[in-house]
Amino acid sequence: MADEIDYESLPPNAGLAVNMLAGALAGISEHAVMFPVDSIKTRMQVFATSPVAVYTGVGNAFTRISSTEGMRALWRGVSSVVLGAGPAHAVHFGTLEAVKELAGGNEAGNQWLAHSLAGASATIASDALMNPFDVIKQRMQVHKSEFRSVMTCARVVYRNEGMAAFYVSYPTTLAISIPFNAIQYTVYEQVKRFMNPRGEYSPTSHITAGAVAGAVAAAVTTPLDVAKTILQTRGTSTEHDIRNVRGMMDAFHVIWKRDGLRGFGRGLTPRVMTIMPSTALCWLSYEFFKAAIRTD
Repeated sequence: MADEIDYESLPPNAGLAVNMLAGALAGISEHAVMFPVDSIKTRMQVFATSPVAVYTGVGNAFTRISSTEGMRALWRGVSSVVLGAGPAHAVHFGTLEAVKELAGGNEAGNQWLAHSLAGASATIASDALMNPFDVIKQRMQVHKSEFRSVMTCARVVYRNEGMAAFYVSYPTTLAISIPFNAIQYTVYEQVKRFMNPRGEYSPTSHITAGAVAGAVAAAVTTPLDVAKTILQTRGTSTEHDIRNVRGMMDAFHVIWKRDGLRGFGRGLTPRVMTIMPSTALCWLSYEFFKAAIRTD
């Protein structure tokens, strides 16, 4: 019987194609599994005018949405994520590994600066590809969304608001994602090395390190995520101030005016609930697929 694969013993840079394919498969796995909680997060971050769409917590949102709209409503928009997550995560992980290698992140010792640079670089590239899919996803997630298909949503948004609608949140997305991924990747590497200093086969270290890294990064960047949701769903609102939001600072002003300081924490719990396990799954899936599809 062949020896069991010890994927932590593989060369750190296993090849661009392997890293990209592993990243694509990991990204689809990550987003699809946690999508219902992500839908709840979007609903809680939007300033809804209907009292039916105002939720007191994750449990309340889940019960109300599933009972009034059906369980399928929690999965509305998942096709956009599947279409975008594969290519975006392929670009993300391909860039991540390439920059880490170039910056010396695979060398012995604490290479936190190289890890942060790799995480930030990967984000800039992947978010440029994923942003339009994320806009479509959130337009389909909101309460009483008129959209049931990705193509219809994309066509209507483009016709009514132009191409800018798909990228109005991109600067805010980068403002979230660059620190998010830099924090996530740095914490992941540090926790993984602490738990598994010998680099032995240990899925537990990937799961735990991924979960801790995701939770920390998600909590720190929640205020920016609220602003991003406002920007990406502005076209669905009937409120004048929300429809006229043009950028991150406008979104911050609306949040502060309507809900004060606590408004910047809207959706914090479901965001952490979504990202913590999905990040753990993503890193576990990535490490697994990288080993499984690698050929010597």
